[in-house]
Amino acid sequence: MKTFHGLEHFNTADKTIITIGTFDGVHVGHQKVIKKLLKSASKKKRPSVLLSFFPHPRMVLQKETGIKLLNTIEEREELLAKTGLENLVIIPFNKDFSRLTALDFVRKILVNKLDVSRLLIGYDHQFGKNREGNFEQLTEYGHTYGFKVDKIAALDIDSISISSTKIRKALETGNIQMANTYLGYEYMLSGTVVKGHNLGEKIGYPTANLQIQEDYKLIPKTGAYVSKSFLNGIWVYGMTNIGYRPTVNGKHQTIETHFFDFKDDLYDRKIRIHLMDYIREEQKFDSVAQLKVQLLKDKKTALERIASLDSN
Repeated sequence: MKTFHGLEHFNTADKTIITIGTFDGVHVGHQKVIKKLLKSASKKKRPSVLLSFFPHPRMVLQKETGIKLLNTIEEREELLAKTGLENLVIIPFNKDFSRLTALDFVRKILVNKLDVSRLLIGYDHQFGKNREGNFEQLTEYGHTYGFKVDKIAALDIDSISISSTKIRKALETGNIQMANTYLGYEYMLSGTVVKGHNLGEKIGYPTANLQIQEDYKLIPKTGAYVSKSFLNGIWVYGMTNIGYRPTVNGKHQTIETHFFDFKDDLYDRKIRIHLMDYIREEQKFDSVAQLKVQLLKDKKTALERIASLDSN
């Protein structure tokens, strides 16, 4: 997959087949859209293009909402590359760009720059200044500028419409298995391992303390999780705690993972934690000794869940 951050470097000798969206999460619904895109592109022998935006428009236009995203931009690029997509064009979204009218967006970007021949668009997609453009308007512009528009119907899973918003809510309530089902993969947290307070090591549960640079990344509900990470060429399982360490009066949220049967030094390494299941809510214990007893129970639960999940 070729990735273009901005339109200035994108050139095409052929007309293109395009879909548009932020694609936050690259969830099961998004994956179906991309499959339709690739099937159409293959049939017409045209290059496939996904036109996306970063930052997320709501991060620019509705800052007060404090929206958190399912993927960092790097995670999103990696997930999209796995789909077989040929071209990803990421437009830097800012207030100037948001003022483009629907007509200017079609003429200047879709037609003049991307040379669109067919556009796959969601049934409820809106675009342009004040979200004035819709499917009907795109169809009219298609007649004017010589491209076809295909409407993508609502995509369902178990009769429930998949959306990034629903996945965010599932993560915020600790329903990691529902989120993972909608995503089609395990929710990931990517960052650098930094020095912590070494409490885990002192009580026999050394942890990798993950620092995530991107403040827009959604951190799931506090609590203990079953997790895994790809380290030194193999999958290593463990348990991850997201929280504030109330037993020792912690002040800041941490993401700490205790890996099973893994001894290597991870400090300053970039790793990715995949959350598999939710074990329990964060608790404040009366003593570190009680915390240690609970961690032993958590490990037993985690190993049972791992065995169950791996057998499915």
